[in-house]
Amino acid sequence: MGRAFLLALLAALNPTLLAATTVMLLLNNPGRLMLGYLLGAMMTSITLGIVIVFSLQSSGAVNDTQNTINPAVEIALGAIALVAARVLAARPHERGDPAPGTKQKAPPRWQMRLSRSSPRGAFVVGACLTLPGASYLAGLRQIADLKYSDPVTVLLVIGFNLIMLILIELPLLGFAFAPDWTKAKVTEAKLFVARHGRRLAIRALAIIGAALIIKGVVALIAG
Repeated sequence: MGRAFLLALLAALNPTLLAATTVMLLLNNPGRLMLGYLLGAMMTSITLGIVIVFSLQSSGAVNDTQNTINPAVEIALGAIALVAARVLAARPHERGDPAPGTKQKAPPRWQMRLSRSSPRGAFVVGACLTLPGASYLAGLRQIADLKYSDPVTVLLVIGFNLIMLILIELPLLGFAFAPDWTKAKVTEAKLFVARHGRRLAIRALAIIGAALIIKGVVALIAG
């Protein structure tokens, strides 16, 4: 259960979700847009999660693959985090950023649609973008291995998704219960991220990546 919780937190560090939340916070009526996005994302992720968990339980794949896949997933995720940290730490010309005065690359289509969308459109974007990642699949494997009753398993999948989508749930709750305070804090957060966000992200990714790789290697050796 503890590992599934940690994997849910890791799955919450989703660049697409962070980008979508950031875009919606900059628009008018961000609360309505985020609610639409959250409902679409929950529909997709919970439905797929339930199907995957019960498929794993019925196929018996949980016991056969748990000891080999989980450490490999951790090592792969750690390597991805270290690569992301290296890319963020690179100088602009090393990252391929355009030189001043050159034409900027157009943002992704989903981001353009979200920026001019209604809550209904945000629902569609959330449903389409929320697909299972490595951390999500590893967490579902942990839930399947618990072999609880069907109702409890469904509740665990829902809880996993609630944690995974916390990046959009927290500001949404803030806009619902304390809109003025949330708007002020969002403004402060934007200023802080603009000044220190890149450096903090590099350090966090490096620490998380190293920890995951070490944990995965130890698990492989012990297994």
